[in-house]
Amino acid sequence: MFRQRLSFVAGLTAAGLIAAPFILPYLGFTPTTINRILVWGVFGIGFDILFGFTGLLSFGQSAFFGTGGMVAAYLLTIINLPYVMAALVIGTIIAGIFGYLVGMIALRRTGIYFAMITVAIAEVFFFVEFNPLSAYTGGENGLPGVPSPSLYLGFTTINFNSDKSLYTFLAFWFFIGMVIALRIVRSPVGAVLRAIRDNPLRATAVGHNIHGYKLTAFVVAAAYAGFAGGLLGVMQGFMPPDAFMFDTSGQLVMQTAIGGAGTLLGPLLGATVWLYLSDFLQTTLQLGAAWKLVLGVIFVLLVCFLRRGLIGGIEDLHAWLMGGRKKGEPAVDKTLTNMTLNEEKAAKDAIAFEPVSAAMPARHRAGDPKSGIILEARALTKRYGGLVANSDIDFKVRHGERRGIIGPNGAGKTTFFKMLTCEVPPTSGQIIFEGRNITGLIVTDVCQLGLSKSYQINQLFNRLTVRENLTIAALADLRGKFRLDLFRDLRSISGLDERVSHTLDLINLTGRVDTPVSALAYGEKRRLEVGLALATNPKLLLLDEPLAGMSPRERIETVALLKSIGQGRTMVIIDHDMDSLFELVESVTVLQEGRVLVEGTPAEIKGNAKVQEAYLGGMHDALAAE
Repeated sequence: MFRQRLSFVAGLTAAGLIAAPFILPYLGFTPTTINRILVWGVFGIGFDILFGFTGLLSFGQSAFFGTGGMVAAYLLTIINLPYVMAALVIGTIIAGIFGYLVGMIALRRTGIYFAMITVAIAEVFFFVEFNPLSAYTGGENGLPGVPSPSLYLGFTTINFNSDKSLYTFLAFWFFIGMVIALRIVRSPVGAVLRAIRDNPLRATAVGHNIHGYKLTAFVVAAAYAGFAGGLLGVMQGFMPPDAFMFDTSGQLVMQTAIGGAGTLLGPLLGATVWLYLSDFLQTTLQLGAAWKLVLGVIFVLLVCFLRRGLIGGIEDLHAWLMGGRKKGEPAVDKTLTNMTLNEEKAAKDAIAFEPVSAAMPARHRAGDPKSGIILEARALTKRYGGLVANSDIDFKVRHGERRGIIGPNGAGKTTFFKMLTCEVPPTSGQIIFEGRNITGLIVTDVCQLGLSKSYQINQLFNRLTVRENLTIAALADLRGKFRLDLFRDLRSISGLDERVSHTLDLINLTGRVDTPVSALAYGEKRRLEVGLALATNPKLLLLDEPLAGMSPRERIETVALLKSIGQGRTMVIIDHDMDSLFELVESVTVLQEGRVLVEGTPAEIKGNAKVQEAYLGGMHDALAAE
């Protein structure tokens, strides 16, 4: 579905670019405004990759827009470089380099702190352009005399020196920019970027280097901004200093929000609305400085009533028209974001779990041991100030073993799991995985080694489909934690489809493969949670309360699932449902107050007096009678 949508976007873009110069003038657009829309559209493509697809809101894109434009203008006016395209390319590269340097700093923080850092950096660039480098940038005067582009064909030269001919030049490069962006977002890198937008914690936990991918998106956005800045100078014959202003970044954000983030075409549509209203309010209505106030009110209304922008509104209208409704029937939101209707449908359509006969084999590489100790914790301790969550835990798991961990609430089970997967560092002690000390590694590297975990509270990519969720997890194993295959098609990755299909069979979600996660029933989400860990093809699978919150029927189905995937696989399971857990595992470790109380087989644990007294309490008599 996603690939079909992108192909539709490419075709729609080409058709729109051809029709625009014939239609827009009749709607009141001047040739100059149409050309400016294309420049802002190129600018917005890169920002949409950063914001719409990766979830990083930057208010500093004006820094790269101005840098790329000023570098190109300086080369063409001061250095007198005779090749316009060469100057644009150099400006783009310089903007990308600055994007890399800025990204290394800004991406050290997330959320509002990241956004504020980009604001500060944009202000630094603005100050530098107006003061220390004013001799090169023209300061408040900018750089005039930027030549128009030309194309030498051998027998003749085409000069793009009029509004109509310049439109052809700008439209061509906008289309190229769109095609490149489409290739990026449909590549494995694009899949990981969408995962980061939805749930960076889980993207990290399945083995992706999210910092590297965020930095990639930041550099791509900076390069697009730099190229758009160069196009602005070429279009106007003058590189204005206001390209560096914060107002430029603000307009870009608002245009993307108006058009629709995560669509690639949204920024172009937003720029069309923004620039048209800007011209209309100033020239036709002659509102003077008040035009910004009116435009601001319009922006607020659009964002409030069309939360996914104009393109999202068009999609919702199309879905409503295609769905239809009887006369007098109340309007119903039939989109996939309607949680209530979707969950009701999922409950009706849920299929009982039937375990497959052949489970996915655990990962084995040449030289990997197949017997002995696979995981060992030595005197593992975790303190939070004066609180001791775990104290001097010694713990060993053998290859092929299915180990259960039980203990009352507050016993430190989840903290212990987090230390084993390196989500939190221990205060003291060591973690040994296949003979290697992994203490101090990050969760991404641990997952790459073959140790994966499911979460007690679902950590899924809710805006993606079931297939896309499993694809994200499988990519981390098949490609490694970071790879810049920006233009590679997902379908070309060897073994990906097989891995996803097999995992779907194991977790019995084959019939829900193209369903968004938000539409799944709770039991299906829990199975998918296990499936994400399983799709990384781990050597050791840690499951944190996989039966939590399930109905009796869902518990039976999930126990069957765990039995199926446990064939020939090393697993460690935490759960409070001891009847189900004892049915699954061969040995049990009991934690109490952050320490190991006792270890043994399920039968030994049931009859252990310490366990009955410290953990089971009033169930002593009931267990003794069994």
